[in-house]
Amino acid sequence: METEERLISEAAQANRALGASGQSDMVWGHASVRDPEGRGVWMKAAGWSFGEVTSARVALVSPEGEVLAGTGPRHIEYPIHTEMMNARPDVGSVVHTHAPAALAFAALDLPLLAISHDGVEFAEPQVARFTRTGSLISSADLGRELAEAIGDGVGCLIPRHGLVTVGPDAATAVMRAVLLARACQVQLQAMAAGEIRVWSDPAEIALKKAQVWAESQINAGYAFLCRQSG
Repeated sequence: METEERLISEAAQANRALGASGQSDMVWGHASVRDPEGRGVWMKAAGWSFGEVTSARVALVSPEGEVLAGTGPRHIEYPIHTEMMNARPDVGSVVHTHAPAALAFAALDLPLLAISHDGVEFAEPQVARFTRTGSLISSADLGRELAEAIGDGVGCLIPRHGLVTVGPDAATAVMRAVLLARACQVQLQAMAAGEIRVWSDPAEIALKKAQVWAESQINAGYAFLCRQSG
């Protein structure tokens, strides 16, 4: 019971942190954490915004879409989470949002450059694009195709839909969603001002991954979002 309470609390906090980051799209989008017993994922129940998620608004959803614990209804796009975790044993948390900057940037079909610290995890290697559909990822087949597109990467852009990020824990998955959206926003702003001339090369990207986004810094950023979300 203590483990379940901790998982529920972690899932609720991850969703609220996304709300504090400004990625809410009314009641759509979701973050999840893996159930260590292999029963599925603990994720936000449908019908609530990121900022409204409490422990009472988290459900355990099986790979088949059955709500095993907590209160439903579950989101139709639960396969984003269940199939990603099935494909990647190293993934402990999955995030899906409709960040406007990610949508706008994905529509340009251009490489994402490491213009700022935010972009280093997504420029080298280049962040994946899932182009099978821009509609809902509502089946296991689409969830598996999404997982294949991400491969061993940290996430992807879904043109005409949004973004997905993954991590070993909620702090990492949430922060990657925040950083990916911010990297898209920075590049859009730079492009609006003129030709982009300067960005990090592969050597600097590798340095920044280790120096700027060490685990301690990921956790510090996430802790800030958690404080902001209450």
